[in-house]
Amino acid sequence: MDKTVKGVLNLVSVGPGYSDLIVPRAETALRDSDVIVAYELYLRWIEPWITGKEIHTPPLTQERERALLAIEKARSGAKVALISSGDIGIYAMAALAFEEMREDDDYDVNVIPGITSANACASLLGSPLSHDFATLSLSDLLCPWDWIEQRGRHIAQADLACVLYNVQSAGRQQGVYRILNIMLESKSPKTLCGVIHNAYRPGQKVSIHHLDELPTLQFDMLTTIVIGNRFTQRKRGFIFTPRGYNSWKGDERPAADDLPENALWVFSGTSDGNALANELTQQGYPVVVSAATEYGGEIAARHCAGVSVWAGHQGVEAQKQALSRHRAKAIVDATHPYAKLISEQLMGLSESLDIPYLRFERPGSIGCAEQSEAHHADSVEQAAELAIKLGRRIFLSTGSKNLATFLTAQGANERDWFARMAPEPEFIQRAIDLGLPRSRICAMQGPFSEAFNIALWRDWNIDCVVTKDSGDAGGFQAKAAAAEALGIPLLVIARPKLDYPAVASTFDEVLQQLQVL
Repeated sequence: MDKTVKGVLNLVSVGPGYSDLIVPRAETALRDSDVIVAYELYLRWIEPWITGKEIHTPPLTQERERALLAIEKARSGAKVALISSGDIGIYAMAALAFEEMREDDDYDVNVIPGITSANACASLLGSPLSHDFATLSLSDLLCPWDWIEQRGRHIAQADLACVLYNVQSAGRQQGVYRILNIMLESKSPKTLCGVIHNAYRPGQKVSIHHLDELPTLQFDMLTTIVIGNRFTQRKRGFIFTPRGYNSWKGDERPAADDLPENALWVFSGTSDGNALANELTQQGYPVVVSAATEYGGEIAARHCAGVSVWAGHQGVEAQKQALSRHRAKAIVDATHPYAKLISEQLMGLSESLDIPYLRFERPGSIGCAEQSEAHHADSVEQAAELAIKLGRRIFLSTGSKNLATFLTAQGANERDWFARMAPEPEFIQRAIDLGLPRSRICAMQGPFSEAFNIALWRDWNIDCVVTKDSGDAGGFQAKAAAAEALGIPLLVIARPKLDYPAVASTFDEVLQQLQVL
């Protein structure tokens, strides 16, 4: 190569995965270049424009080597295209190229923008990034992990919509769950989110979830997560965030100004939790019932005389402020036995605020006759695998939160699935979005009798039932008896194991422990 000829370094973005999403300027730069430096996968998108050119394809892990190779070629006078998917200036090759350049380099540099993962994924979801948003890479190869956590915490506290890049890899499994839990400390658990796999590439998958569902999912390096803010809404199978300030309704988080001070805060949402709140009120304690949904708040208000109700999708930060402002006497955790994340958050609040914590754990069904005949699973993932082996028309009496685990398991598409859940529109919509036909959804408030279960399962020709060890209050005995009467397998998911600082299983035990506070 004649070194008197001035070289060119084109930093070319080739978008998410299809040639029709590559900007014309990128096509021009590729046609004008003599040397192509790229990860091999990207070549299939640009093949018509690079025929006959000098092509170099260092492997994916050799990003810096690719940048150095492109620069050396440009220094020698070549017209070089260094290629990156998405936008080359966003978590990509452009920064490495600029790092390796010298001030006395005289080759021309052209940066050609493209469609990054945030744009591509947002378009598949609708319009979730229509107002202020942030992006956060979860790769700690070039950035300390504590920096990533700190930035994630600030994003959550500002309630910005955000896009998570580099979500999960074979050697980096747990970081995404740590970030999601940080998000849940400040964002509403019902914040609408999108999970996108292989955006605009073969095998593309798009699903919509609430934030508190994401810690139950599995991801990979081909996954991008989009997290909305408290204004993000759902419409026609899409999510969007309102653009104009004038149409915003302000902070919709529930107000806690009129709640009593020095009260027992009972975090409920179950029938026995509400019954416990009633008992505590009758014993003369001021009580606040905190319910995670408006529907739960309505039930608590209807069945808990004399208590104050704080309902809605509060994040941990809102709970922390309310408990501190009203000088809570104690936290009584009467949430569902499988609400592991909420219990962990309440224990964290107890420790950080120095407020006593007491777990009210409804008795399970381990050891009963019906339970001894059941099949058992230690996790939802294991239950999905076992259910597919046990039945072909499978009834899920596990609520809506873990539906995705069952419906996306290997072999799930070869089974007929049926589900029962609370009559919340968002729960029903979640099931529909996952592909469950409306004719296979039973949306009713439980618990249910043995006779009802028998009639429903017989009518639907159910041959396997999946449930949780929800105890008598959750109707477990009636489900077990109905499955036995029909001669169909009952698969029981074990309760999560948590190290509670204090536990009570009866109202009397709760009262005894509260007396020493």
